[in-house]
Amino acid sequence: MARKGTKKDEKVTARDDEEDDSPDLEAVASSSDDDEDSVYDSEDGLHYGDANESEEESDDDFEDQGSSDEDEDLLEKQKNDDDSDDEIAVAYEKAPRAWKKERTAKRTGDGGEKAAEFIHTDDLSSDEDDPDGIGNRIGRVPLHWYDEFDHIGYDAHGKKIGKSASLGESGDLIDQALAQQDNIAKGKFVVHDALNDRNVELSARQLELIRRVRAGAFAHPEHDANPDYIDYFSGVDKEVSGLNADRYKPKSHFQPNQYEKMQVDKLLERLERGDINMDYLTGKIRDMNDANKKSDPNLPFTIWTADDEDLLNMRKGPQHIAAPKLPPPGHAESYIPPDEYLPSEKELEEWKDMEPQDRPHGLLIPKKYPNLRSVGAYEHSVREAFERCLDLYLCPRVMKRRLNIDPESLVPKLPRASDLKPFPTAKCVEYVTPFDGETAPAIRSISASPDGQYMASGASDGYLRIWEVQTGRLLRSWDLSSLVAGFEVDKAEGEEQPSTRPVVCVEWNPNPEHHCLLATVGSSVVVVATGTASRTNADLTQALLAAALQGGNVSNAKAGKAVQWHPVKGDATRGEQPLSAAAGSAGPICVLRTSRDVASVRWQAKGDYFVSISPKAGAAAVLIHQLSKGVSQQPFSKAKGETQLACFHPNKPFLFVASQQHVRVYHLVKQSMIKRLMSGCRWISSLDIHPSGDHLIVGSLDRRVVWFDLDLSATPFKTLKYHERAIRSCRYHHRYPLMASASDDGTVHVFHSMVYSDLMRNPLIVPVKILRGHAVTNKLGVLANVFHPTQPWLFTGGADGKLFLWQDI
Repeated sequence: MARKGTKKDEKVTARDDEEDDSPDLEAVASSSDDDEDSVYDSEDGLHYGDANESEEESDDDFEDQGSSDEDEDLLEKQKNDDDSDDEIAVAYEKAPRAWKKERTAKRTGDGGEKAAEFIHTDDLSSDEDDPDGIGNRIGRVPLHWYDEFDHIGYDAHGKKIGKSASLGESGDLIDQALAQQDNIAKGKFVVHDALNDRNVELSARQLELIRRVRAGAFAHPEHDANPDYIDYFSGVDKEVSGLNADRYKPKSHFQPNQYEKMQVDKLLERLERGDINMDYLTGKIRDMNDANKKSDPNLPFTIWTADDEDLLNMRKGPQHIAAPKLPPPGHAESYIPPDEYLPSEKELEEWKDMEPQDRPHGLLIPKKYPNLRSVGAYEHSVREAFERCLDLYLCPRVMKRRLNIDPESLVPKLPRASDLKPFPTAKCVEYVTPFDGETAPAIRSISASPDGQYMASGASDGYLRIWEVQTGRLLRSWDLSSLVAGFEVDKAEGEEQPSTRPVVCVEWNPNPEHHCLLATVGSSVVVVATGTASRTNADLTQALLAAALQGGNVSNAKAGKAVQWHPVKGDATRGEQPLSAAAGSAGPICVLRTSRDVASVRWQAKGDYFVSISPKAGAAAVLIHQLSKGVSQQPFSKAKGETQLACFHPNKPFLFVASQQHVRVYHLVKQSMIKRLMSGCRWISSLDIHPSGDHLIVGSLDRRVVWFDLDLSATPFKTLKYHERAIRSCRYHHRYPLMASASDDGTVHVFHSMVYSDLMRNPLIVPVKILRGHAVTNKLGVLANVFHPTQPWLFTGGADGKLFLWQDI
């Protein structure tokens, strides 16, 4: 942009009135070639290049309006015409900048000249150039379309404009060149109007306007770009008071709007004529055509188009998309920003090397002003407005339809919890664990007898305890940690062994006629006779444990390397008396020693087979044992991941083996894998199967309880995320439609889980109760839970050493 000139250079002087109105063209013709290459603007103080360069750049900016290969002669003719025009342009640039004013400027009382009047003397309106309407009115149409015709277009009255008159005046190219030289000699500047096919002589005023526009200055020389500052103010203190600060609001602000009154009158008139109705006025319908369609059912209508699509189709033109709103200004944009928003000199230096989009506030640099009036114009306002226009123009926007759906309708209607009773609701019995020291041992595992009269618990102190359910009395306890330590002396070969091994898992035999249980301590599985057998099933229990008392009979070489059966001598139990008079013995019977620590054991439904899991044992991680024969077998020769848990199908020869993220289902008879269930969990920590055998639940350390429907697919049927921390145990009830999950957050969630015999109905899973009673100790909460076999009761044990019975009260 050109530099701002002084008022003396910009205003018209009195000497200009005395000069001749035509420039001295002879001096221009005698100028040197070096002067033709550049022009110096005396008023603006800028040096400009060759005028032909600007003309070539301007020609490139126009779009070709329909040129073709057939018009080569016309293009050659236009090229010759351009050469002659360049001579005129160069001559014009060297002409003196003076002209004769067409009217005398009036003077004011102070003697000042009204220079602004010259601004309005230029007749630049295209409509006033042709008041009679005889000019060409074909618009922006390529002129070569009329080459084959005897006219060049039509005027405002529809009459043809012929070519004959203009062609006779202009002559051929030689005549035009001679005419141009004559015009230069006479001091005339003539241009050819191709649209109207006529020659137009430019006045000195028009030439000066064209020169100033090309030079980048203001078009009118009379315009004062730097006027004297007039200090407008009101009131006493001009620094604080603003313009019109003491004015009252006009009376029109307190009167009804006349335009709105006219609109209301029009609507009332249309309502009286019947063109609209009250539904249209209240906004129930947007178009009266919809009301007419509904009123006349015989009219045809589209049956496959929705109402919203009809409205879109009836609109004219593209759909309007409102521009996104600008973010509201922050504290940095304030004229008195807080001190923490003001940048230091070091930050300013760093901002100079950064891109504007990487700076904290973009192009803005926070500054503090004494008052709002001292704030000047924002220097980057034009740039930011331009960039926003680019964003709105170049960034695609799509209108997204918002679905007006009631959120309550998406939530399934679940029955009330009171209608789904019975389920455990209150803590009734607490089983107090005896311990030595300051803290009670953590309860790691719980199991109940099939008749529901007894309950066994394993703790972190290495003791196995049997309780009476109804009274909470401790009946028997065995120190299995010390017992197992005697069988593992030759295994470690000098390595340090922990002094106390916790009882990790306890499983009571599910067969009511077999009164024994399993307990895992370290790398051993201990078979314990509970001593609760009656007269009718005491012999069956003794027959089941006979092979274990003899030390087992492992004939498989592969299984013999993974597990060894060791009978427990009689002095190890120290003559423990059985709880029942008919029972033969009570206490540990046999110890199954494996190569790695055993994480869990699970019984088969008939109470003869059980499976043990050693996650670190590799291929020998899964071992299946038969208690009645005292044998073991290793079903897998290769390890697929690190096995965590396993359980049997209740009525089919299926084995469910869970790794950290998957659950594989194997057919034990066919010795093949049937299905692999993808849980979507990071670490599976619990596994249980429904009594029907068609559903499976998996608990994970990432707070998920995953429900699988084995008849549907290998993906979860439902994922429950109710706990805040890791899931430690999840179990089904064998008689009631109940399910419970225990977590490290110290809570137990009870669910109503109804599985229907109708295969077309999905299971109903409803959370009914949250049991809180355990404290979180060392980031561990409830570690074990198991349902009562015959009642809707729940046993829970936690890391705080508490053992509770929850009943339906």
